[in-house]
Amino acid sequence: MPHVEAIAEPADAAQRRARPLTVCYPVESLPKPDMAMMARARQHLTKIDEVLVGPRDAEAFHVPAGHFFRIIGVDGPQVGDLNLWNAHDLSERFFSGKTRQLHATHVSTGDRLWSSMPFLRPMATITHDTLAWYGWDEDGGGIHDVIGTRCDPYTNRLLSGGDYDHCCHSNLTRALAKATGLPVKEAEMHVHDVLNVFMCTGFTRDTHQYFMKASPVRPGDFLEFFAEIDLLGALSACPGGDCSTTHSSDVAACYPLKVEIFRTEPGLLAGWASPQPSAYPRTHGVAG
Repeated sequence: MPHVEAIAEPADAAQRRARPLTVCYPVESLPKPDMAMMARARQHLTKIDEVLVGPRDAEAFHVPAGHFFRIIGVDGPQVGDLNLWNAHDLSERFFSGKTRQLHATHVSTGDRLWSSMPFLRPMATITHDTLAWYGWDEDGGGIHDVIGTRCDPYTNRLLSGGDYDHCCHSNLTRALAKATGLPVKEAEMHVHDVLNVFMCTGFTRDTHQYFMKASPVRPGDFLEFFAEIDLLGALSACPGGDCSTTHSSDVAACYPLKVEIFRTEPGLLAGWASPQPSAYPRTHGVAG
């Protein structure tokens, strides 16, 4: 272990620690999704497409605005890493950090997935979560996090010295390249931090390190979204399987995931409109 110089506590240390907290982003003024409308609409769904994501692989899919999609456990406990883009502009993509700030470290029904700046608008709203019962466990773990990134070959090489090409980062890169026709190295630049679907994670209470533990997902469980804009998505079936022991290896038992896409009756979406990008003029305090 590297030597760390001990720092003495000041006399008023307890007083400083006892100062009250402030939630960084009061969200009372956030535009609220019409969950009642979405609840009615999801009662009349017709499946129009499905995509099967093989173990240790990824697939891309399209969801038109005003449609629903589900990520579904199939044969066994498996977590997935989700990327989302504006189907017409890859520069607008899911912003996990802002989603975390506006909602929480883990997301569920009623939370929204926000896009990157300068757009900053809802890309999708979570409309149903069969794992919502899990809540928070005694370790502080929860489901569907926006705190972790995705397993990647660069960190794998940094920590192990070896190369592994079926990390979620690589899987998502291949899927996006296949869907868009972009060269793989160009596609990689659009891959971004993920929603860790079905993954059970938190921070240890002593060292505050990011941890993972066995996901409670079972075949038939699903996370459902309403597409607020036209979406291009990519989902990786993580090489860690249920992430109970490891990732970035061929050791864990891995299973497929499925994406199902649904349309609803258009009349049930009366009054809904796809959200517009942020109206901030992007002047940043610089005149003319």
